[in-house]
Amino acid sequence: QLQLVESGGGLVQPGGSLRLSCSASGFRLNYNAMSWFRQAPGKEREAVACISNNGGSTNYADSVKGRFTIFRDNAKNTVYLQMNSLEPEDTAVYYCAASGLLGPGLSRLCIMYPTGMQYWGKGTLVTVSS
Repeated sequence: QLQLVESGGGLVQPGGSLRLSCSASGFRLNYNAMSWFRQAPGKEREAVACISNNGGSTNYADSVKGRFTIFRDNAKNTVYLQMNSLEPEDTAVYYCAASGLLGPGLSRLCIMYPTGMQYWGKGTLVTVSS
């Protein structure tokens, strides 16, 4: 069974940091582009960050640039989202997503839209509040 499982969410004060992890089971992530999305209450799901399957390309939403970092460890079959300088506006459920398998010609593809993703985790809640 193919699964993505997020972890690392929780309650943090403004200005604090969290690291989210996304681990895959049932398949290897080596040939998948990976992304993080988030959805705040009453808002649409939005892309936060993406990374190509070889880790060579990344992209970020303007709202998180300079504060969040996406990286991956294919040996551990895990993708991470390091979140620093957290703000109350970052409060949301964060979802990890994987694309379908990508061939060698697409090793630098980075996807920032939900319809481009094939597998989704169930999400982890991040709450930024004092």
